[in-house]
Amino acid sequence: MTGREQQLNFYYSADARRLHRIVDSILLKFGGLSDKDRDDFYSLANEVFVDVLRRYNEEQSFEAFLQSCLFNRIKTEMTRRNCEKRRADRRSVSIDTPVGEGEELTLGDTIADSFDLETEVLGSDDCRTMKMEKYLDRLSRRQRRVAELLTAAYGAGEIQAILQITPLEYADAMSGLRSYENVSLLF
Repeated sequence: MTGREQQLNFYYSADARRLHRIVDSILLKFGGLSDKDRDDFYSLANEVFVDVLRRYNEEQSFEAFLQSCLFNRIKTEMTRRNCEKRRADRRSVSIDTPVGEGEELTLGDTIADSFDLETEVLGSDDCRTMKMEKYLDRLSRRQRRVAELLTAAYGAGEIQAILQITPLEYADAMSGLRSYENVSLLF
């Protein structure tokens, strides 16, 4: 068995786990990757591995050479992907972009549309009122008071001071306000 065949067997035995571990350790430095991205980088690692097998000249350890080549190729690919994201961000336009001379209107204001998110989610006024009453009935007195202050645009610290509650008690009230059991009544 040649040296190349040995390396191939070593890194690709058990479904290429050794190669995947090297790729995973490199990807940890970048973070924020989906499983699809990880699979893309595994495929990239296969290409790099074949290239490394072809170019390896035994001046350094095979593993060090492989890791160095993998790191450089993954870093290059991450840079390319981030450049594409930035390029896409520059081309995007927010619906809240001011338009017109006075810039009082936004792009969203100029689009003719009868869609109303609130009506779509909550239904008619009567239905909305019933859903809101059911939601409020499920809340404790403290949760209801926190909700009232939130709708009046008070911040977390201000609410804690007004109600004289601890941050933990505030977090508990917010948890109740956001719980699936309560919020699901609104839909």
